[in-house]
Amino acid sequence: MKTGHVDGALPAVSFENLTLGYDRHPAVHHITGDIPRGALLAIVGSNGAGKSTLLKALVGELKPLSGRIDYHGHHRNDIAYLPQVVEIDRSFPISVFDCVAMGLWREIGASGGIDGACAARVAGALEAVHLTALANRPVGALSGGQFQRVLFARLLLQDAKIILLDEPFRAVDAKTIIDLIGLIERWHAEGRTVVAVLHDIDLVRRHFPQTLLLAREVLAWGDTPAVLTPVNLDRSRRFNEGVDEHATVCHHDEARETA
Repeated sequence: MKTGHVDGALPAVSFENLTLGYDRHPAVHHITGDIPRGALLAIVGSNGAGKSTLLKALVGELKPLSGRIDYHGHHRNDIAYLPQVVEIDRSFPISVFDCVAMGLWREIGASGGIDGACAARVAGALEAVHLTALANRPVGALSGGQFQRVLFARLLLQDAKIILLDEPFRAVDAKTIIDLIGLIERWHAEGRTVVAVLHDIDLVRRHFPQTLLLAREVLAWGDTPAVLTPVNLDRSRRFNEGVDEHATVCHHDEARETA
């Protein structure tokens, strides 16, 4: 049975018996299912459950050990990705405005200039994250929450159809979380597909209609109330007790599943 399916919704991304790992040691086993177009999906699970690994595979940073990912005609430029750790040297003297403008690099190139239309788009993105007054401030002078707003503004400029967020609210203040959730819900209302790795179960219940619960394999995937049950969450909490860090790639037995 395929998981994650929503009746009437075309898939944005599909997994077919997908196994991911590092140095032939699997981190995620045999995922099959669809992420529908326009979905607002949370990925939850214990540490080491494979959540970030799955996002890295979606963005093309990690190749499958077996199985495949189908993007249904989407291309790399259709995907925007915010990893847990962003490789920006905040000691480098770059302004908030210029850092946000980096979200346009796919359009203008690494050495492209910012014309009036592009500058207006950057200004609009800054306004959307409430950073207009800080446009000329060095990024190194920002708080953690302010810097996360900068990163969300860059995502706005990418105008992507699929948005992947890996722990976007880690070490961020409550006001910033509220404002950034507003942006995520705006993307959802625009019909974009948003997938976020999260730890805050209450936040997931309040704002994410669908959830994928991982423990190196799919424990549950579907409507959030049906996924985040006490039984499923207890299974997730007990996941680390049975982890074998040195396991090798296992072979999927289709006959046993259909028997």
